[in-house]
Amino acid sequence: MKRILSICTALTFVCSAALAGNEYSTDIKAVADEVLSTWTRDQSIVTAVRDQNLTSVDLSQSDIDALDQKWRAQTISGGDMIDEVLANSLSVHLRALQAESHGQFSEIFVTDIRGLNVGQSDVTSDFWQGDEAKWQVPFATNEIHVGDVEFDESAQAYQSQVSLPIVDGGSVIGVITVGINLEQLALRN
Repeated sequence: MKRILSICTALTFVCSAALAGNEYSTDIKAVADEVLSTWTRDQSIVTAVRDQNLTSVDLSQSDIDALDQKWRAQTISGGDMIDEVLANSLSVHLRALQAESHGQFSEIFVTDIRGLNVGQSDVTSDFWQGDEAKWQVPFATNEIHVGDVEFDESAQAYQSQVSLPIVDGGSVIGVITVGINLEQLALRN
């Protein structure tokens, strides 16, 4: 009974936060500082971003748009582009980090210097994140960005995305974005 009351309290808090804006920012930033900031220095993450930057830095915007369109088409029917990203070593590593969170993190994805996916725990709806605040803010400011509270259909939970810059040699080389399951966050406190 105590567990049910805790869950009901957490859900009430989550729903009120969804209606009132992101009241979880302080708690989300604490998770970012305590846990996620270590991931931005993880050599497997930094190396994967650095390697992809070598190939993506010279892409034109029309190249990026074409890749994004191909990705979006494959989210419906599947395909080699998505399969390659999901099978790479970074995606395997991100899925392990997600599993270790016991539901606290609903998604994890890493993008490069152009905002293109490098690796991810789950399929994202698009390949290019560079046109969105979750990539733009940390990339331009070297600061954490906390998104709005949203209902994630795939996870069937309220979440907020937090994005952190990945820095190498003093320069931002990419961004990591993590979906924080707000019900789990409320239970944590």
